[in-house]
Amino acid sequence: MKIKKDLYFGFSLMAAILLTTAIFMPWGNLSNGHLGLLMLSLVVVAIMLGFPTAFTLMGMGVIFAWFAYRSGNPDIAVRQTLDLMVQRAYAVMSNDVLISIPLFVFMGYLVERANLIAKLFRSLELALARVPGSLAVATLVTCAIFATATGIVGAVVTLMGLLAFPAMLKSGYDVKISAGVITAGGCLGILIPPSVMLIVYGATAGVSVVQLYAGAFFPGIMLAGLYIVYVIVVAKLKPHLAPPLSMEERHIDLPPTTAKIRDAVSHRVIPGLIGALKGSRNLGIGGGEIAKQGFVALLPAITLVLFLGVMWHVATKPEAKVETAGLVEMGGAVEEADAAAAEGGAQEPKAEGVAEPKEEAEGVKEPPEDQADGVKEPPAEGVKEPPQDGVKEPPAEGAKEPSAAKDAVAEPARTSAPPAAVAVPPAPAAEEQERLPIPTWYWILAGVSLAAAVGFYAIFTFVRLEVFKMLLSSFFPLAVMILAVLGSIVFGLATPTEAAAIGSAGGFVLAAAYKQLNFGVIKESVFLTAKTSAMVCWLFVGSSIFSAAFALLGGQELVEKWVLSMNLTPLQFMLLSQFIIFILGWPLEWTEIIVIFMPIFIPLLAHFHIDPLFFGLLVALNLQTAFLSPPVAMAAFYLKGVSPPHVTLNQIFAGMLPFMGIQVVALALLYIFPDIGMWLPRVLYGN
Repeated sequence: MKIKKDLYFGFSLMAAILLTTAIFMPWGNLSNGHLGLLMLSLVVVAIMLGFPTAFTLMGMGVIFAWFAYRSGNPDIAVRQTLDLMVQRAYAVMSNDVLISIPLFVFMGYLVERANLIAKLFRSLELALARVPGSLAVATLVTCAIFATATGIVGAVVTLMGLLAFPAMLKSGYDVKISAGVITAGGCLGILIPPSVMLIVYGATAGVSVVQLYAGAFFPGIMLAGLYIVYVIVVAKLKPHLAPPLSMEERHIDLPPTTAKIRDAVSHRVIPGLIGALKGSRNLGIGGGEIAKQGFVALLPAITLVLFLGVMWHVATKPEAKVETAGLVEMGGAVEEADAAAAEGGAQEPKAEGVAEPKEEAEGVKEPPEDQADGVKEPPAEGVKEPPQDGVKEPPAEGAKEPSAAKDAVAEPARTSAPPAAVAVPPAPAAEEQERLPIPTWYWILAGVSLAAAVGFYAIFTFVRLEVFKMLLSSFFPLAVMILAVLGSIVFGLATPTEAAAIGSAGGFVLAAAYKQLNFGVIKESVFLTAKTSAMVCWLFVGSSIFSAAFALLGGQELVEKWVLSMNLTPLQFMLLSQFIIFILGWPLEWTEIIVIFMPIFIPLLAHFHIDPLFFGLLVALNLQTAFLSPPVAMAAFYLKGVSPPHVTLNQIFAGMLPFMGIQVVALALLYIFPDIGMWLPRVLYGN
C-alpha cells in the first residue's frame, strides 16, 4: 500500500511538471532559451522515472547541444557536439579538487570497518545515562562524530540503524522518534566536514573548499545541537516516548582489581587508589597496576593543567618590541644632501636615457648625482649597475670616494640585504623580556576550571572510570584523526587532497590498531570507493555537458532575465532560491540539485551582492532535506533496509518531519546571524 502511495505521488508530481511545461511553453514560437527550459523539465522527469542521473544529464546535454549548434551551422553541429563532450570530460578529469573525493570516501569506509562505532555508542550511552533521552542523544552525538570521520550518509544511517535502532526499540522508545533521530543524525555527514557535498559545491561554484569546510563547521554543530535540544525537551515532557535507561542497562562489570579497591576502600577513584597504596590495605594488588589506574584517572587533570599552561603562555606573552633608537631611515641623509645642494644653487640634471626613479617605492630615494664631478653612489655589494649615458661608472672596490660626495652624503654601511633600512640591531628574545601581568580573565578561567575539576573528581567513581576508559579507547583515536584532517585543512597546513591522504593513512592505522585490517576489508573498501567515486565523476561529466548545453541554448540568460524582471531584493531572492532548493529536495537528491541547479543560481549572486560562500552554507544546510523528504528520502530507505519488519516507511517518514522543521529553524538562524558560518573563515582567511 505504501509503495502504491509513493508511486501515485511520484507520477502526480511528474504529471504536474509536464502539464506546466505544456501550458506555459510557447510552442508556436520556440526559441533556443525555451528549448533549454524544456530540457530542464525533461531531465527532472527522467530522473524521477528512475533513469541514472549521470547518463540522463549526459544524454540530454548531448541532444540539446546538437540542437543549439544546429541552429548556428548545421554542417558542423555534430563535430562541435562531440568536441564539447571531449572538452567537458577532460576538464573534469583535470580538476585537482576532485582528487580528494576518493580519498575521503576510502577513509570513511576504512573507519566504518574499524569497529569503533559500536564501542563509541555504548560508552556515550553510559556516559549520558542521566540525561533525558540518553539513548537518542548518544545516537546523535555518535552520528555527528561518525559523520565527521566519514562524510558518507548511507554508511552512518545503516550502521546506526543496526546498532542504535534495536537498542532504542528495546528500551521502549517510540518508533517515530527513534527513526527520526537516526535518519536526521546520519544526514549530518553532508554538512559537517569533510563533506563530499561541499567538495562538489566548491568545484561547481568555484568556491574554496578550505573556506567551505571552515564555514560549515559551526552550522553543523548548531544543527546537531538543535537536534539534541529537541530530543531532550521531548523526553522531558513526554517520558513515555523516550524512557530513561534501566539500572540493568547501566550496569558495568568492573575488573577484579578495581572491584577489590571499591569494596575494601572507597567507590571513588582518587581516595580508593590512595588507600590501596597503604601497606596494610594493599589487598594484594601490585603498585604498577595502581599506578596505571591512577595515570588514566589523572588524564583529565593533566589535560586541564596543559590547557591552563598554554592559556597562561598566550595571556602573558610579552609584546615583541623593536628598538629603533639610533636608526636612520634610508634616504634620510640623502634628503639633507638635497637640501644642501639646493642652498648652493646646484641642480641635478637628468641623465640621458635614465628613467625617473619612483619615489613611492617603499619610501626609498636614490641618492642624487653630481653632474660636475660625474659622481654616482656605488651599488650594493654583488649588484652591478649598467653604465648610463652621461654617467660615470662607480669606482672600483677599494678606491676612495671623491670628496664632493663625501661632503654631501654620509654613506651608510653596505650589506647584501635589500636597501630598505640601515642594519637593525636584533631585538631581545621574547624569553628575556618581562612577561605581561596575568589578566583577570585568566584567573576567572582558572578558577572555573579548577572548581569543575574538583567537582568532577568528587563524583569520579570506578564505574565512571570504566566509562572513561571506553571513551578513551573509542573516541580518542577518532578525535586525533579528525583533528589531523580538519586541522591541517582549516589552518592551511595541507590542501583538501593532502589532508584526505592523511585521513586515508589514518584509516589504515585505525583498522590495524583494532585488528580489522585484512585483505577482505581492503578489497571491499577499494571496491566501494571506486564505485562511489565513479558515480561522482560521471555526475560531473554529465552535469558539465548539461550546463554547457543549457548555456548554449540561452536558458541561463532567460532565467536571469526572468528573475531580474521581478526586481527582487536580496532577501526576496534568497528566500526564493532556498524555497526552490527545499522543494527540489523532495523529488531529487543533493547530487542532482548541486550539479543541475547551482550553475543557474550562482551567476545571479553577484547582482544581489551575495557571497557564494555564504550561499553555499545555506544550500548545504538546506540540502539536509534531500535525504529526509519523501518520496526520494534515501535515509529512510537506508534505515528501512536494516530495521525490524514491523517498522513501516510511514513511521520513518513521520519521524523525520519534526527534524525537517528544525532544519528550517537552523536556516533562519544562519541567515539572521551569518557570523555563525562566516566568522571562522573571516578569522582564518581574512574574508
